[in-house]
Amino acid sequence: MILEALGSAVLGLILAWAATHRLGHRLPARPLVLCTGGAGALFGNFVTHTALGPGTALLSLLGAAVISVASLSLLLRPTGRLRRRSATA
Repeated sequence: MILEALGSAVLGLILAWAATHRLGHRLPARPLVLCTGGAGALFGNFVTHTALGPGTALLSLLGAAVISVASLSLLLRPTGRLRRRSATA
């Protein structure tokens, strides 16, 4: 179980690094993104492992990846300025 948690944390850090590398202009500071990716992966592993039970390491890692990506997506900022039209236009 320790290796499963360590693997999910490493997976979350890899996903967070890939997000900062690809979408760095739309994300906040790199340490925040890395912490969010790692914490999201650990939480996803915990939830998946609790729901499915022991013996499902690959599914737990998949759940860790899904929750990590979902938590990283919450940090994304819009690409351009939001254009708002007035009610009279």
